[in-house]
Amino acid sequence: MKLVSLAPGDALGVVRDGRVSAGRELGPLAPATMAELLLDWHSGIARLNEGLAHADVDAGVALAEVTLLAPVPRPGKIACAGVNYRAHAAEQNREAPDHPVMFAKFASAVVGNGAEVHWSPALTQAVDYEAELAVVIGAVCRRVESAQALGYVAGYTCMNDVSARDLQYADKQFTRAKSLDTFGPMGPWLVTADEIPDPQVLGIRCLVNGEVRQESNTSDMVFSVAELVSFCSQAFTLEPGDIIATGTPGGVGWFREPRQMLKDGDEVVVEIERVGRLVNHCVEERP
Repeated sequence: MKLVSLAPGDALGVVRDGRVSAGRELGPLAPATMAELLLDWHSGIARLNEGLAHADVDAGVALAEVTLLAPVPRPGKIACAGVNYRAHAAEQNREAPDHPVMFAKFASAVVGNGAEVHWSPALTQAVDYEAELAVVIGAVCRRVESAQALGYVAGYTCMNDVSARDLQYADKQFTRAKSLDTFGPMGPWLVTADEIPDPQVLGIRCLVNGEVRQESNTSDMVFSVAELVSFCSQAFTLEPGDIIATGTPGGVGWFREPRQMLKDGDEVVVEIERVGRLVNHCVEERP
């Protein structure tokens, strides 16, 4: 199932055959928002499926006619894995880490498919792309083992972990550089976990203005989705709607020769096999 959050009002939508049916139209007990669905994930999914079974195939509106927010418009927390692809470690001439290296990205950075990624050139002049598979947590998760971890995953979406490299290296840590407003595009939808039984076999790539900049497979992750969920849960409780960003492949702009930073007018596309295609445009703010 593909689930979206719609503007305005965060209404939950189900995408089917290029059309979107609002959750509230699929029965009086069906969840109306993503937040409501995440409060009782399995029950909510069952109610949506029941509503879809009785809905006309032409129900809803065309996907092209709606405005999409991020699937989870305001996550409780976003935990990001650094240097979690072997090729990304190699392009930095460093060894892959021996344990997950996690950092936080502020939820206020989150925007949806089609939204602008914007920044002030007075603040940063080194904006970079990072294609990532994002994991959406669907149940309270604390101190789980890797073998059980995928059972706590609601689904997956595409993410661009936009990064201000000059701020990152000036600060010697990631929070500010990763958390500028609009630096967390996610979408276009959440694909439920039952449609992706193995998240470690997915092609992933990033294109800038149609040029492939990153192309890899989630099999190149140093630590799997299950290992990341388990690792995070040992330290802090994961709650429904929390996001784990699983790291980016090699090919980011900062480590290219010459460097290829994003600029005003660029189109950035993140594509993940069986998950979706996230498209955003870059805008430099004017004084």
